[in-house]
Amino acid sequence: MINGDKLKKSAEYRKKVHSLIPGGAHTYSKGDDQFPEVSPAAISRGKGAYIWDLDENKYLDCSMGLTSVSLGHAYEPVVEAVKVELDLGVNFQRPSYIELEMAEKFVELIPGHDMVKFSKNGSTATTAAVKLARAYTNREKVAFPGDHPFYSYDDWFIRKTNCNKGTISAFDEISLTYDSTDLNSLERLFTDHPNEIACVISEPEKAQGIPKDYLQNLVNICHKHGALYIMDEMITGYKVDFPGSISKHGVIPDLATWGKGIANGFSFCALTGKKEVMNLGGILNEGAEKVFLISTTHGGETHAIRAALKTMEIFEKENVVEHLHKMGQLLIDSTLKILENKNLNNFIDVVPCKWWPNFAFKDDQLNLSPEFRTLFLQEMIKRGVLFQGSFVPCFSHQESDIQLFANAFEQSCNVFTQALEKKTVEGLLVGPAAKAVFRKYN
Repeated sequence: MINGDKLKKSAEYRKKVHSLIPGGAHTYSKGDDQFPEVSPAAISRGKGAYIWDLDENKYLDCSMGLTSVSLGHAYEPVVEAVKVELDLGVNFQRPSYIELEMAEKFVELIPGHDMVKFSKNGSTATTAAVKLARAYTNREKVAFPGDHPFYSYDDWFIRKTNCNKGTISAFDEISLTYDSTDLNSLERLFTDHPNEIACVISEPEKAQGIPKDYLQNLVNICHKHGALYIMDEMITGYKVDFPGSISKHGVIPDLATWGKGIANGFSFCALTGKKEVMNLGGILNEGAEKVFLISTTHGGETHAIRAALKTMEIFEKENVVEHLHKMGQLLIDSTLKILENKNLNNFIDVVPCKWWPNFAFKDDQLNLSPEFRTLFLQEMIKRGVLFQGSFVPCFSHQESDIQLFANAFEQSCNVFTQALEKKTVEGLLVGPAAKAVFRKYN
């Protein structure tokens, strides 16, 4: 059992890090306020489906680098390929040969798309897609589902969240939101803002799934009103299908953004699209007004591109997606059986998504509860499972790992039941409850 006595180096780390790094991490989703107090403050290394903290405690990884590690930590074929590339240099005055190799193979992989631009993070890619859409349509406004947690750290998105301090107020009118479950709400946006919306950007699907023909209807609405549709495949890419929802549903967006798992954790993202749109960012259109698309010093770093190429190769040769779905379904079946046996079906919801099972935790009044959720996370972590309320299958996860998860889940249910009987987490939860990332105040 992992408790405070086994997390001494983590405690020391926490004391120092917030005085040097705002938020204590370089993405808010990894911050201390997202986890129970009894949890590792930092990770020292990872291998396959496991990670080790500063105190050498070992954990089954359920998040896999916030969904970015699709094959496994330090996955040897990827690591070896990267090592070879590192010996050749990583960044040059002109493009590297590997940029063309990656562009050819990635464009060939993505149905209906002709060109690609690379970036180091998802925000750069999504913001570039929005810029292209504005240039193509000569419109300024952008629409996206208000219930999606994240698209970009740029003002066009962040202004519409609770964390909008420091953003430009003009985006109150430029960025528009609709209900992703109701395409009529999107139609109303176009009616209320005629000939003003450049694009709609959305995730193609969530863990809850989408109705039949939803994506095609969404694209049709956009095109009917002269707007482009941008498919954000950051999460869904290499998970729902290979390459993603674009192939699973056979719906071709005007632009698509890719990242997370496409390079097995290395910093590599991409924007793909139709030539007539993407080419606005080119330099061979003599006399045409230039669109300053993505221009990033590190976008063509060779080692990250090699990681992406090797990851793509493995996905093509192995039944990776099939394995991910098999592990996800096994975990769903195991946890549902435990909840039924424990009579906890009404208090812990399982979203049965085989590529990303999600869990929601309720209190004794059947209300979603940050406190009860944090208690469950704490108990899983104590038992060597670094759990944040969802499970991201990777190629390294095996049936034995799912069994380990299920064992910890069952034992955590026992503590959760105690809290329900007491009608409080007091005396069981150590420290405060985890908080929402997008909140107005700390």
